[in-house]
Amino acid sequence: MKNERTILTVSDLGVRRGSTNILKNVDWKVMRGEHWIILGANGSGKTSLLSALTAYLTPTCGEVELLGKRYGETNWQDLRKRIGLVSSAIRQMMPETEPALTAVVSGKYAMIDYWGRISKSDRARARRILKQIECEYLAERPWIFLSQGERQRVLIGRALMADPNVLILDEPCAGLDPAAREHFLQFIERLGRRKFGPTIILVTHHVEEIMPVFSHVLMLKSGLVMASGEKTNVLNSRTLTETFGARIRLRASRDRFTLAVEPTSKVVI
Repeated sequence: MKNERTILTVSDLGVRRGSTNILKNVDWKVMRGEHWIILGANGSGKTSLLSALTAYLTPTCGEVELLGKRYGETNWQDLRKRIGLVSSAIRQMMPETEPALTAVVSGKYAMIDYWGRISKSDRARARRILKQIECEYLAERPWIFLSQGERQRVLIGRALMADPNVLILDEPCAGLDPAAREHFLQFIERLGRRKFGPTIILVTHHVEEIMPVFSHVLMLKSGLVMASGEKTNVLNSRTLTETFGARIRLRASRDRFTLAVEPTSKVVI
């Protein structure tokens, strides 16, 4: 019998291209009520893992199950709709003249540059979502006139339009100034604490972006899982040092984190 609390299961996942192992023996389980951070340096396999989760990349071996449905045995297009993705690639494809409300509606149809006539029901739902993401005032504002932080929120609204079970945020703070980043992270904190919302998976390089609402952490290095589990158990100086290959000291203050990288040698001037 399937566990109804299980959202996502990754079993012995491997991705190999030529002689290079991009992902190796990845095991990962996400349960209902959890919000996850994926940490790793460039080249650690984060992008390939996301591509496998969203069925844009076919693994060499292993299995991925979403809500008990296994990729390869269930229509992948239907499963893909259950995962909302916010990434820089999508942000760069959005048409400059498209109003925010239309951008949100387009998420229901997985369409960039939505050209269809918007129904009353879609318009009403999009307005409710704009209110939910605290962007109701942006409904008629074209994409080109949105700030980077506003664009990220609208893309989250776009993903929510399809009512996903999982919402993946792929380095959503890239390009935001410090104030805009903090405002956006506070918004993510509020979004994650809402009842009946999607499971949030945030991919980042920065421990400063780990908000209190995130309960679990997955760390990748060279395609391998270095640590996985509850944040309080796995997020520490030792695991970060192993993951990033540098001597790292983690500091925690008021449920937020900072880190310091210790020098490997003294420089004599």
